[in-house]
Amino acid sequence: MREQYRTEELTEDALASEPMDQFGRWFRQAVAGGLHEPNAMVVATATPDGRPSTRTVLLKAYDGRGFVFFTNYRSRKGGELSANPHVSLLFPWHQIARQVIVTGTAARVSRAETAAYFRTRPHGSQLGAWASEQSQVIGSRDELITAYADLAARYPEGEKVPVPPHWGGYRVVPEAVEFWQGHENRLHDRLRYVRAAPAAWTVERLNP
Repeated sequence: MREQYRTEELTEDALASEPMDQFGRWFRQAVAGGLHEPNAMVVATATPDGRPSTRTVLLKAYDGRGFVFFTNYRSRKGGELSANPHVSLLFPWHQIARQVIVTGTAARVSRAETAAYFRTRPHGSQLGAWASEQSQVIGSRDELITAYADLAARYPEGEKVPVPPHWGGYRVVPEAVEFWQGHENRLHDRLRYVRAAPAAWTVERLNP
């Protein structure tokens, strides 16, 4: 299976000066284009000896400091990030023949930032953060449902759910951000911002 992409060229002079500004442009276009969950991204982590793992996570915030997502710190990705903070993100916007690839390092956000976000989650999602020992082996789905039901009885709708101490956010600080625009005959545009200094970026064009 193969598809020919027919899109406009991505040129260096059309880029924003900062990668997060360029990401904002593309993200807003993805949202306006009606893409399903445009904030879904593949998060790749690795153990200290280089064994990788991937999963899809929802981006919850981005700004000049980086990209933020939330998870169980005891999950596989949480354990790997604790031992090896290097991470890669991929936004696969296939419907508009675009990808954004981020490489950088992840660090936990503050507990205040985590609590502020946790309060915006639906009540059921707050309970789910407690009920699931993410990435751990479980005997059956019934065990998970029972744990959730117990929590729902303890914290009914309208009751304040405490923020789990083992749950919170990570901010991925980018070292490089690649913007990939598909074209016919695999002659894709690949423009990559590379951090040259704490507040300075250079742009490279890569072969497709």
